[in-house]
Amino acid sequence: MNKVGFFRSIHVKFVLIYVLLILIAMQVISVYFINNLEDDLRRNFTKSVVERVNILEFNIEQKIREYQSNKTPRDESQMTLEESIQSLLNEEFKKDNEIQVLNKEGVVLASYPNKNLVGQISFNSKIRLALEGTEDPDEMFDPTINKRLYVYAKPIKIDNNGPTIGAIYLETSIESIYDQIQDINKILTTGTVIALVITALLGVFLARTITRPMADMRKQALVMARGDFSRKVQVYGDDEIGQLAMTFNDLTRKLQEATAVTESERRKLRSVLTYMTDGVIATDRDGAIILMNDRAEEMLNISRQNALGTPLIELLRLNTQYTWDELYSEYETMLLDFSSEDMHYVVRANFSVIQKEDGPVNGLIAVLHDVTEQEQIENERREFVFNVSHELRTPLTTMRSYLEALAEGAWQDENIAPRFLEVTQNETERMIRLVTDLLQLSKMDSKDFRFTFREIDLPSFLHDIIDRHEMLEKENIELKRQLPETKILVQLDTDKMTQVLDNIISNAMKYSPEGGTITLSAGKVGRKVKVSISDQGVGIPKNNVSKIFDRFFRVDKARSRDIGGTGLGLAIAKEIILAHGGEIWAESEWGQGTTIHFTLPLRKAKEASA
Repeated sequence: MNKVGFFRSIHVKFVLIYVLLILIAMQVISVYFINNLEDDLRRNFTKSVVERVNILEFNIEQKIREYQSNKTPRDESQMTLEESIQSLLNEEFKKDNEIQVLNKEGVVLASYPNKNLVGQISFNSKIRLALEGTEDPDEMFDPTINKRLYVYAKPIKIDNNGPTIGAIYLETSIESIYDQIQDINKILTTGTVIALVITALLGVFLARTITRPMADMRKQALVMARGDFSRKVQVYGDDEIGQLAMTFNDLTRKLQEATAVTESERRKLRSVLTYMTDGVIATDRDGAIILMNDRAEEMLNISRQNALGTPLIELLRLNTQYTWDELYSEYETMLLDFSSEDMHYVVRANFSVIQKEDGPVNGLIAVLHDVTEQEQIENERREFVFNVSHELRTPLTTMRSYLEALAEGAWQDENIAPRFLEVTQNETERMIRLVTDLLQLSKMDSKDFRFTFREIDLPSFLHDIIDRHEMLEKENIELKRQLPETKILVQLDTDKMTQVLDNIISNAMKYSPEGGTITLSAGKVGRKVKVSISDQGVGIPKNNVSKIFDRFFRVDKARSRDIGGTGLGLAIAKEIILAHGGEIWAESEWGQGTTIHFTLPLRKAKEASA
């Protein structure tokens, strides 16, 4: 997160707003105070001037009365009326004032401080108005002296209601008022600056009390964003900021608990997905893969890093057959064939839509299950049923044909009847062998078939088997022995192992040419003993070697039926060898004979069911 700029900081904003509020308040107060003070000073000044003029008017009126009431002639020591008025002006007014007293004709009787105006007629408009009985106070600016003046012209009347006998004209400077206001403005300005400085300092202090918890909460939020919920915000008080800090700490605790629960559930889900035997793939609403477990990686042979973000229909190779909308709206399950030339591989995909109630589709979950073995078992079951049906139908058809021929009179023919009866008997025995082998395989598959193990000498056991076959062998087929002279003790079921060796040796004798040799060898290999039976027959094609232990498999089906094979002998041998804890396999090349190998453990085997 980027650092907050200085002027964008709430700390600075708080101080600036606080200072501006104080500044505006001081300005409003100053303007209101100065305006009212100026009005009061001007009102007091004018009132003072008017009172002085009224006093002067009263004194002049008294002088005039005194002068008019004096009937005796004046001597030289007595002052004239003009001199008396002039004396009053000299006593009452100072040099900042200019005052004139005029008679009713407008002649200046007395003037202060300019006495040269005495005796002159004034044509001043304000004086003329005063002589007519009208007062005309006014404020004006004199540019010659660069001062503001207060001008007041007042008529002089006898007994207030009498005729106007003169006028008083006064000019006085009012600069003192503005000087006082200017001084007061300076005082207010200085006070405002001091108040602003104090306010700024107090604002910084107050802002820190607010922003410090907020800064702590910001740091805590950054720590929480990294997943650390252990840190707590310091609570500085019980006010709103303190309550916010306590609420933030409570939120941190609840988030920690919720994160712990979420992480626990995530670990559970990860564990479940990891150990699931099915593959799980989740997509977003656009069909892109957002989750895949290890089993899905293994089944699809792709890494999670490469799969994330890939469209699901592309990963499952469905993009040429279906669209994304068709996949999540129409299909719940389908079989996916990933088979190649070397391997058969089939997967069943079950689809489930991720969707809230009455909400939009948020994605899709695909569960993949490997059904290759199931499909193979199902195919083998179908093939097994087909083979059994086919193997039973062939002898039954043959028997029915011959029996029908006998029933139609062939039994009376001394040459044909015995041959038909022999064929019927052979086919019956063939079916008996087939059913017997099927019953044995069925018992072994159902685990109801039990083995009786006992300790024997394997070379001696093999000699007995070979001796018995030499007595029944075909003409010109030699049984060659390569057996150790020392004892090799193994645990086996002699009846079941005899059946295995009889099947293998009988097949070797059936497919060996006249004059051929069948070699039976044995020897220890590690903790096992290995037995091999080799013939000099036509061999098995390379692509069929691994199939000869399958049920009903024949390399040459026509020849096998002619010699009476059921196709189950090696399958039974394989089941018996596996039940003994060994392995069985074949090696062969076309035209060069076949060798069947099987191993048996030397360790003591426990009696167990197949």
